[in-house]
Amino acid sequence: DVQLQASGGGLVQAGGSLRLSCATSGFTFDDHVIGWFRQAPGKEREGVSYISNSDGRTYYTDSVKGRFTISSDNAKNTVYLQMNNLKPEDTAVYYCAATDHTGIVSLGIEIPQHWYDTWGQGTQVTVSS
Repeated sequence: DVQLQASGGGLVQAGGSLRLSCATSGFTFDDHVIGWFRQAPGKEREGVSYISNSDGRTYYTDSVKGRFTISSDNAKNTVYLQMNNLKPEDTAVYYCAATDHTGIVSLGIEIPQHWYDTWGQGTQVTVSS
């Protein structure tokens, strides 16, 4: 049974930090890309970052570059999203998802959301000003 469990959200002041975790099970972790997404109220879900567990390649959307860092612990089948210098506009429900469409990673571009096969439940991140 493939599962992704996101956790680590919370309420933080602007400039603060949070670390999200995405614990996975039921599939070959090393063969997949794990992505983080977020959806703010009234807005479409957007891709934030992803990591290829086979080679560690990463991608970040422009708005989080230099502030967010994605990493993976292959022994624990868990992906982390360290979020620093948080801004009110980072407020959203954050989701993690998995895809085995790894061929696009070498292009350094965003992986289309519909290529992700399995999604976890969201975790709320609220940044107060």
